[in-house]
Amino acid sequence: MMQFLNPPALMVLDVQKGFDDPNWGKRNNPQAEENILRLLTAWRQKNWPILYSQHLSLLPKSPLYHKNKTGIHFKEVIQPLEGEKVFPKNVNSAFIGTKLEFYLRDQQIKTVVITGLSTQHCVSTTTRMSGNLGFDTYLISDAIAAFEITDYKGIYHSADEIQNAELAALHKEFATILTTDEILVLYLKDK
Repeated sequence: MMQFLNPPALMVLDVQKGFDDPNWGKRNNPQAEENILRLLTAWRQKNWPILYSQHLSLLPKSPLYHKNKTGIHFKEVIQPLEGEKVFPKNVNSAFIGTKLEFYLRDQQIKTVVITGLSTQHCVSTTTRMSGNLGFDTYLISDAIAAFEITDYKGIYHSADEIQNAELAALHKEFATILTTDEILVLYLKDK
């Protein structure tokens, strides 16, 4: 098993009830929350750092994520426990306008494992910044999920297409892409 002077932080991005709203359209990876829970369980057993971001819109007319809306609440299966840090944010990146980078550096955390919602928004943006800031970044492909979109030309792209394109763009340039099983074997299982 790999030994860590400073163990990796598990980052859970925006796993909030607002993403269950049908206005988002079709989503892929329905097992994402289950895989996040598997990772949370493993990290909690090791007493390793767990960090959450929570999207809170500054726009009162935001239909899902303004502070007065129920969409801001974490999904029941992914509830932070006492001692697990929550970084409220109001843009896509969990690093902008928060103390996340300062916290990671203060705790001498050099490796982050990213999960959450949604792939093409907060997950992609935070992963890119994490890599650019010099953190050893792992993105867990089956512990994130994307939504379908229609692009600026009116062309439809399925959630799976979006997920695959985002992962292809992020891999090696900003992060190492792994599955839940792969990261658990790499970091947490006795060999």
